[in-house]
Amino acid sequence: MNGHTDVTTTANSTILHGVFIEVLGLGVLLEGRAGIGKSALALELINRGHRLIADDAPEFRCCSSTTLMGNCPPLLQDFVEVFGLGVLNIPAMFGPGAVKKNSRLQLVISLLDPDEFERNKRKPLKAALEQRTVLGITIPVLHLPFLTGCSMAIMVENAVRNHKLLLAGYDAAEAFLSKQRSLMR
Repeated sequence: MNGHTDVTTTANSTILHGVFIEVLGLGVLLEGRAGIGKSALALELINRGHRLIADDAPEFRCCSSTTLMGNCPPLLQDFVEVFGLGVLNIPAMFGPGAVKKNSRLQLVISLLDPDEFERNKRKPLKAALEQRTVLGITIPVLHLPFLTGCSMAIMVENAVRNHKLLLAGYDAAEAFLSKQRSLMR
């Protein structure tokens, strides 16, 4: 399972399975197979100061031809279910600033088992960035291996930082390859 199954779709809205969280001001959907650790990763990110929008079933709506806004269904608002901990009330635990009503979907991070990531033969110097169309709007998708023994929250934060640089026109891998090519001449 690749983790991007639509649960419910209408003409201008859809529910996607995953955790929608704002990381460094960017709306990020964490997706992956059931049980991979999306909610635990979201909790780690919330602990680091990022904000929860929706756990499990965020709703997305077209706001323009280029913008998808995501929010949380009222029943799920403020709650995260974490394996081993049960249901947690995020604003009760972290304060009202730990949640946000909505955000623009700007990046999907697809969490893969390491062997699944390896089978897809990702290029070593380039991020595994692809595109997906949701309600007619193209959204970048970054595939990350879900690794034990490293902080996935730090991986997500740095993936978001790198994505923000890409949006600003700077590609570190391309800059490195360009530098390497010029040194080889």
